[in-house]
Amino acid sequence: MRPMELNDYLAQGGRITSPEAAPARYRAELLRLMASFVDSELAGAAGFADTINDAPGLTERMAACRIVLEKTDHAARVLELMAGFGADTARYATRHPWEARVARDAELGPVRRGDMRLSVFHYPLDGWADAVVMNVLMGRATVIQLSEHARSSYQPLADLMRETIIPRERRHTELGEAGLARLLESDPATVAASAAYWRPRVAETFGAAESPRFEMLRAMGLRHRPNAVLRAEWEAGLAEIFPDLP
Repeated sequence: MRPMELNDYLAQGGRITSPEAAPARYRAELLRLMASFVDSELAGAAGFADTINDAPGLTERMAACRIVLEKTDHAARVLELMAGFGADTARYATRHPWEARVARDAELGPVRRGDMRLSVFHYPLDGWADAVVMNVLMGRATVIQLSEHARSSYQPLADLMRETIIPRERRHTELGEAGLARLLESDPATVAASAAYWRPRVAETFGAAESPRFEMLRAMGLRHRPNAVLRAEWEAGLAEIFPDLP
């Protein structure tokens, strides 16, 4: 299939099923998306692992362990897909400071800091309640954002997201919401402060409302709904769990 024909095929909803069928520009953009996901899962797991011993009970501790385990597994599964494109996945076997964080009040800006994690995963958690609030806010954002990958024109990624990763990420959020309900009863002031801190940082993960890259990615079948639409869906859902959040 010639490049122009392939572009038309993708724009009309066509699917690519193997690395060999992917043109160079498509490969580069797909690998970029997958690398950001992998790095974010590993950084998120590393940050949450540090809070396991802060959990108030065994049920909460087991939930935290499950989240750390499954996020790490998600990263490994997507790395397998990246390996098919010749990506240097061996570097993930070496020591990397996934747990590294900046100061709570730091202004990151658009600059990446050593890996492809989303900016929100550069900020530190501050105790158990803070971790639960962040998990809920970011968990809901993650499920919405990964819905784009579930419709990806790269079929192996779409299948993995739809069948395994999104159901697990949704369960992680449900576990967080169960813990959040208890915290809203016992320590609503801390929940409110943490929600005020994390909400703008999670909102940034949706990207600029008018992204110059969106149309290119949509033509490739790697994106479908604009950033502003995804963010609006996330914000609308916040009223269900944080009715008093400004």
